[in-house]
Amino acid sequence: MQIVKEFNIQDSCSYLENKDADTTYQLVENCSIYELKNYLEHGYRRFGKILFRPMCEGCCECQSIKIDVERYNFSKSKRRVIKKASHIKTHIQRPLLSQEHLDLYEKYHLYMKDKKGWDHKKTTPTHYYNSFVDGSYDFGYEILYFDDDKLIGVDLIDIVDDAISSIYFYYDPDYSSYSLGKLSMYNQILIAKEHNLKWVYLGYYVEECPSLSYKAEYKPYLTLQKRPSLYEKAVWI
Repeated sequence: MQIVKEFNIQDSCSYLENKDADTTYQLVENCSIYELKNYLEHGYRRFGKILFRPMCEGCCECQSIKIDVERYNFSKSKRRVIKKASHIKTHIQRPLLSQEHLDLYEKYHLYMKDKKGWDHKKTTPTHYYNSFVDGSYDFGYEILYFDDDKLIGVDLIDIVDDAISSIYFYYDPDYSSYSLGKLSMYNQILIAKEHNLKWVYLGYYVEECPSLSYKAEYKPYLTLQKRPSLYEKAVWI
């Protein structure tokens, strides 16, 4: 792997009001599965060719968590979500860029702007490609959700030798009654179980951030302790 550029950005926090954020970034080329696994284990996230994690001094609100797949059990309510959406079909493939992807992405974000007040700027093909297609190498995939032939959801993930890393999911808000966000997570866990993968990395859990606090529902999970360097042993409890 080649680290093309490494830098920090200090800005207002995207998750908590009246807080500042300090995030470290690495722009990389030719990242291998083994190298990505090490980054994930040390609390990094990936978008495109960018690997990043928060490094805010004096604040540990962003907690890296991963689901313990072997010990995860599906309750009756979770099985009902899966059963209700039994007519929805899935297909896994390498990430790609299409007008269908862009239209669905735009529809979802306009919905979230109205529902949750998300900032919105219309994405471009270049921005989408750089975020979700480029840099996927041997580990990047997307799970497509279809109602008949209609694309209603796109779940971006990475797969390494012992884990799935959940990157981003967007969906058609007309299908909100099917709890597609939960369904996508349940399917990731089912895929991990089927292939004997130990973990599903969920990224960051922030208790006071509604967009991230839902991750606490996916128990049992482990939490990364402190912020170890890439050359230190990562301790998860």
